[in-house]
Amino acid sequence: MIDRISPQILIVDDHPSVRSGVRRAVDAAGMRCCGEAASRDEAFAQIALHSPDGVLLDLNLPDGSGLDLISWIRKHSQTMAIVMLTMSDEDSHLLAAMKAGASAYVKKSAPLSQVIASLNAALAQPNNFSAPGMASLIYTTKIAFDLTPRELSVLKAISLEGANKVLARSLYISEATFKTHLASIYNKMGVSSRFSAVNKARDLNLL
Repeated sequence: MIDRISPQILIVDDHPSVRSGVRRAVDAAGMRCCGEAASRDEAFAQIALHSPDGVLLDLNLPDGSGLDLISWIRKHSQTMAIVMLTMSDEDSHLLAAMKAGASAYVKKSAPLSQVIASLNAALAQPNNFSAPGMASLIYTTKIAFDLTPRELSVLKAISLEGANKVLARSLYISEATFKTHLASIYNKMGVSSRFSAVNKARDLNLL
């Protein structure tokens, strides 16, 4: 365990009911919630203000992806525990979280006791990734094609309907940046079209 009597935890989720439930569990576990954030920008500010020991965050935030927040945290700290909470069933999201630098990945449907167990493990070993109940998935789809977290997000996006400009906007990036990531995805996957990339990803349970 870490060397502090009361670890400081930041909760990042745009749903007040989720934040409230997690906060109660954190407090009951002998930790202290030092702040809450409902968006990525609020989280940046709260992290700068409190320098928490750990962060519990959602994948989908109103102003961007929790994956971007994970990457930002890891650039500034190798010791902060980062636990992603998500409703997603997509294998690509788990892989993206792992590659971005998350310490753990937990489904929101999991018992709060599991969330706290994952948080405790992350506080003790922030650079060891864990995903309760999904260990086999990590190994069977291990870092397919060495795609970056952003490329995994773009890969997910192109499986949906819409022009590149629309999909890029949904990821809060420019169309030019979207196309650059797309070219890299095609190169790494050994394909030459959106259709082929999506089919290959589905064959590997990435979508």
